[in-house]
Amino acid sequence: MRKVSKIEPISPSLPPRKKVAAYARVSMETERLNHSLSAQVSYYSNLIQSNPEWEYAGVYADNAVTGTKSSSREEFQRMLEDCEAGKIDIILTKSISRFARNTVDLLEAVRHLKELGIEVRFEKEHINSLSGDGEVIHSLGADSELILTLLASFAQEEVRSLSENVKWGTRKRFEQGIPNGRFLIYGYRWEGDHLVVEPEEAKIVRLIYDNFL
Repeated sequence: MRKVSKIEPISPSLPPRKKVAAYARVSMETERLNHSLSAQVSYYSNLIQSNPEWEYAGVYADNAVTGTKSSSREEFQRMLEDCEAGKIDIILTKSISRFARNTVDLLEAVRHLKELGIEVRFEKEHINSLSGDGEVIHSLGADSELILTLLASFAQEEVRSLSENVKWGTRKRFEQGIPNGRFLIYGYRWEGDHLVVEPEEAKIVRLIYDNFL
């Protein structure tokens, strides 16, 4: 009697998909920057979900917070917690200055993520914090930690210089009697760079003032 052997189908073994997230940030609450943040979130959501080798792990976005202190960025901290929980393998971000403007915070975060086996990809600078075998690399073959330190220092100095310029401009406007910003004040209107009394509104302001004396 002939012996019949059943051949079981063999399913191809596919490598597990990488869990990929992105981090975005803007520093001020303005319509233009809000649009920029929305654009970043949309861009990274589409980028991650369109890659069949990636599993979408979310986009973390901090709105109207400075990059100089990581402790003040709630979404950044939540992202780090999810990394520690094993929910993320790769983090995408637009640039070093979006990820952090404080050199110490940047290096501490990247080193901590490296210990967890998590790669950070800085799009603008073309830097990957990890290679396939876990070593720190740069696309040009140089030491990426040194490059990260230098670029983060430039970003930190840029924000310090910008802050000093803003303070200097504010002081100069005050010295010249020019208000800092064209905000609306009830009882006044703008004529060029100066506020002048709006007679009809001023009557109401005086009435309120007199009633509270």
